[in-house]
Amino acid sequence: MTREIRFSDVGVGVLDEGPDGDVVRPILSDVNFTLTEDVVAVIGANGSGKSTLLQLVNGLVTANAGQVLIDGLDPYREPAKVCSRVGFVFTDPAAQLVMPTPIEDIELSLRKSVPRARRRSAALAVLEELGIADLAERSVYELSGGQRQLVALAAVLAVDPQILVLDEPTTLLDLRNREKLRVHLQELVSRRGVRIILTTHDLEFAQIAERALVVEDGRIVCDAAPAEAVATYRDMIMSDTP
Repeated sequence: MTREIRFSDVGVGVLDEGPDGDVVRPILSDVNFTLTEDVVAVIGANGSGKSTLLQLVNGLVTANAGQVLIDGLDPYREPAKVCSRVGFVFTDPAAQLVMPTPIEDIELSLRKSVPRARRRSAALAVLEELGIADLAERSVYELSGGQRQLVALAAVLAVDPQILVLDEPTTLLDLRNREKLRVHLQELVSRRGVRIILTTHDLEFAQIAERALVVEDGRIVCDAAPAEAVATYRDMIMSDTP
């Protein structure tokens, strides 16, 4: 099977009501790239289209134009196959954590892949891998935002995705947990062969990638090594600053 994420002339738009009738407001336009790298960062301002781009990878959003292929699979036509390969971690962990405790949430993730008798030990192993086993029985409502973010990541990793998509993974993390995440992501790549695509406003964290895309007004305006992409993005921001 092809090992690449390919966007070909991809466009996404939404209908907006206007005084003269409904109009299509573009969110992404003419997006073209083929990703084969292990780690790719997507950077850009709020509202630029970064999150929408990520949500196309596992079919949370469907393209209005063009084609998205994930390892040769179309998320629109083969959603189950794509979702079995792609794990998605949202910026807000509240969008993913539905059970009272972290270990119960991970057991829920494992319900289709691990027999009931083994789920608890398997869930605990995932928490231990991330260094948060001490949170296993805590109420999710008592956890900090950063702790919830790590639990959400653990729940996704429990199903062993081949591609991990992270939308602003460091937003809620302090420095210690940000570094813990960085090391763990690098280990996922080296030990499991997991491919990672992430959005981030943390330009230092973006440097863990091999390639970076800069999104502006729904278009890819730079596709380069992280240092060059970050420099381009900084220049764009400075040129727009009074």
